[in-house]
Amino acid sequence: MAFSQTATTHHFLLKSNGGVIQVTVNDPKDTAKRDEIRMHLQPIAHLFSAGDFDIPMFIHDQVPPGVPEMKKLNSKIHYDYGDIADGGKMVISSADAAAVSAIQKFLRFQISEHETGDPTTVK
Repeated sequence: MAFSQTATTHHFLLKSNGGVIQVTVNDPKDTAKRDEIRMHLQPIAHLFSAGDFDIPMFIHDQVPPGVPEMKKLNSKIHYDYGDIADGGKMVISSADAAAVSAIQKFLRFQISEHETGDPTTVK
């Protein structure tokens, strides 16, 4: 990761049309780390939209579940990055049921790997 894991909090949220990757600083006054989060997530949204999932494979030392399907269905998936007050978020969405399933597999893996405690069911 391009930023401190102990100074930040990850959330992987499942939505009916996909989900959200959200990373925030633990100390709202730490604007340097907030900016590191943003500089990390924004390019990832561009890479994912181009079908490049090398970063999660490098971080986790394996191909995360859902990635092969996300690559195959890439033209049906939207990756939208946005700044939030204390960090950044990437919304991953689709109107295609198979793509939504793949996105949610990927996010459930992230929840488990990062031990975020986020719900593994759609809210």
